[in-house]
Amino acid sequence: MAEDGSSGATAGSNDPTVALELERLILDAPRRYTPYQAARAADVPMELATRFWRAMGFPDIGQSRALTDGDVIALRRLAGLVESGLLSESMAIQVARSTGQTTARLAGWQMDTFLENLTQAVEPGLTRADVAYPLVELLLPELEQFLVYVWRRQLAAVTGRVVQAAEDHEITSGRLAVGFADLVGFTRLSRRLEEEELGELVETFENTCSDLIAGQGGRVIKTLGDEILYVSEDPATAAEIALSLIEALAGDDTIPPLRVGMAFGTVTSRMGDVFGTTVNLASRLTSIAPKDAVLIDGEFAAALEQNGSVAPADAEGPGLAEALSAAAGMPASGLPIPGPDAGARFHLQPMWRRPVRGLGLVEPWLLTRRLKAE
Repeated sequence: MAEDGSSGATAGSNDPTVALELERLILDAPRRYTPYQAARAADVPMELATRFWRAMGFPDIGQSRALTDGDVIALRRLAGLVESGLLSESMAIQVARSTGQTTARLAGWQMDTFLENLTQAVEPGLTRADVAYPLVELLLPELEQFLVYVWRRQLAAVTGRVVQAAEDHEITSGRLAVGFADLVGFTRLSRRLEEEELGELVETFENTCSDLIAGQGGRVIKTLGDEILYVSEDPATAAEIALSLIEALAGDDTIPPLRVGMAFGTVTSRMGDVFGTTVNLASRLTSIAPKDAVLIDGEFAAALEQNGSVAPADAEGPGLAEALSAAAGMPASGLPIPGPDAGARFHLQPMWRRPVRGLGLVEPWLLTRRLKAE
């Protein structure tokens, strides 16, 4: 909300009356409370209410009478979770922040897209503001139900992974395969393209990568224009995704070459994002990878050898996993190392060791598909 109490709906509109009408339509409630009154009605300390409000991504509005009964109910529910002991105060703040950030991006994308594409052919005498109200009125209930459906589906998928991971040491210990896919020469290309062309390129890249990653069982963590970050509990799945991404985009002449860097190890997850040395290593490997190529670290190579996705001969002998474990001061896994005829899918080629800023000396491995003739 703006300092004068008007909502974000006023962006791009010169008529505050239209914006207020749209706000009331969307919120389904009139403005009734100042922030202090809303906090008092929800029986929540003003300081905590302000923290919740800011965590959801809304700026301070002073003492403007801009809040609704819905805001009071939301504050009461968050505070109730804390009071019941289901969530700590810091966890409730994280819930507010993660939900606010995710839905802000979603709402911004939806309105930009819908109002841009669906109001282009405005009839003579009608402005975009005239068309916006009936358009939002029609879309709102459908989008709301679809949002709840997708959220429940995603929640079920995540819950299933967590429960299933109870017996899986790799997952419960926070070990993941992390992959970065990056368009080569994107910065130079962006200087030559018109804004619309650049937008179409990025959209094609993100859509193609996101669909392929999801379809093969990986999870997209975030997209950064010319880069996409994904994870998988299974290194073989992450490797298959990486090679498939390069193969899929290689056939599109409008998209620059792709390079992928991957690492396997302990990862810290917070608010839908991932952090840690493993993530940093994957990013660094991406920066040194040749175009249309996949580089992985030694831990990733060892994991592929252990599960039979790469034959020991391809990994410079059967001692790769054991050697890495010994170097790290860890016991060998005890898992049998499958032979080269056990269905190995990938081939590994050791690359020159090189220093990587902040991570010391790293030995990358070039990952390719194993030819059937091998």
